[in-house]
Amino acid sequence: MKLVFMGTPDFAATILEGLIASSHEILAVVTQPDKKKGRGHELSCSPVKELAVRNSLKIYQPVKVKEQQFLDIMNELKPDAIVVAAFGQILPKALLDIPRFGCINVHATLLPKYRGAAPIQYAILDGEKETGITIMHMDEGLDTGDIILQESLTIEPDETGGSLFDKMAKLGASLILKALEQIENGTATRTKQDNEKASYVKMITKEMGKLDFSYPAVKLERMIRGLNPWPSAYTFIDGKTLKIWSADVEEDDKNINAQPGEIVEVRKDAIVVKTGMGKLVIKELQLEGKKRLPADAFLRGYHLTVGTILG
Repeated sequence: MKLVFMGTPDFAATILEGLIASSHEILAVVTQPDKKKGRGHELSCSPVKELAVRNSLKIYQPVKVKEQQFLDIMNELKPDAIVVAAFGQILPKALLDIPRFGCINVHATLLPKYRGAAPIQYAILDGEKETGITIMHMDEGLDTGDIILQESLTIEPDETGGSLFDKMAKLGASLILKALEQIENGTATRTKQDNEKASYVKMITKEMGKLDFSYPAVKLERMIRGLNPWPSAYTFIDGKTLKIWSADVEEDDKNINAQPGEIVEVRKDAIVVKTGMGKLVIKELQLEGKKRLPADAFLRGYHLTVGTILG
């Protein structure tokens, strides 16, 4: 099948890698324009562009995909299908109508739950036990198209946003090939989504990582995992940012009288903090400007005492 691929981050690059290794022909790759990053404001390209360059694929980076010049290019290419994975722009009807088999989206959740920009992180933040990949025939709505294939994946108790991203990307790369085969041979089915069961999630922002210790420890621990590696969960100590990378949850001791955010115990390998419900047992952390360390190594270089308030 002759394909155009549209995607931007690492997740999408893994999908593209699978397509490159398959028998399908990649006519072109479409990704977001290069962006300025870091203190030097140097232009940085997306992981999808980096992969496309390494494989000598034709690359387009339209500011807006609804521009007529870009639509004309897609019409000239005449792809059988456009495969989309975490591209970052809404596709207009004029683009959706170009391929004979339509635009096929690889979405990192079991639709109709978690439509929107950050389904992987929110599955962990909400304490879901499973998630999965949906291959969807795109329409003009936000993740509202007909479902072609779905496959579920267990979320492990210690799952982080990063580890789940990797698993989901591999599953997506496998499932899109299965879907394309069914589409090409005419055996693919299309199931309408139940819009009444739909939920939407917003983009993840850096500010979301700030820990509010009045929340239950269970919620804080999910934040630490779900927002790892970016934007990461954090608090403050002595005027400096303190990132929390790993923690456990313990029940409250009835004899402890402390406020949320207060350190109630300093162990050899952990820092125990009171929360709105339960205790957060911090196992790995990183002080601003320093290396990420397990709690025992951190405590050898930073003196903490019971009664210290985080935040």
